[in-house]
Amino acid sequence: MKVLTQFERKPLLFQDPEFIISCTDPAIFKSSFKDIELALSQGYYLAGFLSYEAGYYFEEKLYQDKQYDFPLIYLGAYKNVLKDKFTKPAPGYRLENLRLNITQEQYSLNINAIRDYIAKGDVYQITYCLKLLFEFYGEALSLYNQLLKEQPVPYPAYIQTDEFQILSLSPELFIKKSSTHLVTKPMKGTWPRGKSLISDLIAPLCLKYDRKNRAENVMIADLLRNDLGRLGKNIKAPTLFEVARYKTLCQMTSTVTAKIKKDISIYDLFSAIFPSGSVTGAPKIRAMEIINGLEKNQRKIYTGAIGYITPDKDMFFNIPIRTFLIKGRQALSAGRPAEMGIGGGIVWDSTPAGEWNEGLLKAKFLTDLAKTPFRTLFPD
Repeated sequence: MKVLTQFERKPLLFQDPEFIISCTDPAIFKSSFKDIELALSQGYYLAGFLSYEAGYYFEEKLYQDKQYDFPLIYLGAYKNVLKDKFTKPAPGYRLENLRLNITQEQYSLNINAIRDYIAKGDVYQITYCLKLLFEFYGEALSLYNQLLKEQPVPYPAYIQTDEFQILSLSPELFIKKSSTHLVTKPMKGTWPRGKSLISDLIAPLCLKYDRKNRAENVMIADLLRNDLGRLGKNIKAPTLFEVARYKTLCQMTSTVTAKIKKDISIYDLFSAIFPSGSVTGAPKIRAMEIINGLEKNQRKIYTGAIGYITPDKDMFFNIPIRTFLIKGRQALSAGRPAEMGIGGGIVWDSTPAGEWNEGLLKAKFLTDLAKTPFRTLFPD
């Protein structure tokens, strides 16, 4: 298992773990955190991920008695960390048979179902996701390097195992803990880049002052303030409605900070804030119940968390959006199943057509690379 994080342009490479803490069985979920604490106390760095479905097991109300074929927790234990990155491979990959896992008709029915939940007062917002499925041929690291070069993001990561590869081109921070200082930057709000010089210059301002996107963003920032309030004190939101430009779109984040105990339990920290409210909606527990009923597939790595924990319990995790899961071994000539989640925040004034188009916009950075024309994207 190899883990490369390039958060804030500071690459760290974790390779050749002494052992791996892995959990696919909810019965050992809590005990896995005892293993995490023991490994940290023995001086190990931990690097890897939690899948979205791990969030069900921090809350008794969401508990599901089932076995998973993809890990809920997957963390390598490393004695050392290198301030380096992988040697670049020779270029070569292709994507085939791109398709969505849901029809637009079913998607529209689900968006309207969410609006009904909102109308009844069950929730204020739901982050609803679909998946782009495809077959991947070639070198996964080659695709990761090209995407990162063409569209730099602040929180990218790459994970390689014998069973799967994860390519995360994430623009979103989950948590960064330095001693007693904790920061999170929930992302809500999307706007297309302009097609002309003038429209492109004003696109960030259009997003920053758009009523719907601001309402979504501040709602999730408030949720994160509440979550961090369960952990510590001195909760602040020093910046709201920051807009960043990417190759195909603009996206908006806010920053929330807290002061917490330096040696806080890893379980207590994650149980308070995982998964991020930016990928569930509000209120979080009810939103996750509705998501579980509506979404067609498990999210797996998508909207979980990728990152590392140091022996003194500093940590840095992204939220794996714009993230691909490629299954199988590194066979360059054989096609391997791959997927990428696409999500959007649904509020009362969302429309099925508008959210569908926003989802396609978010996937454009990948579909632009595929040889298969976008018009051939049809679900199974």
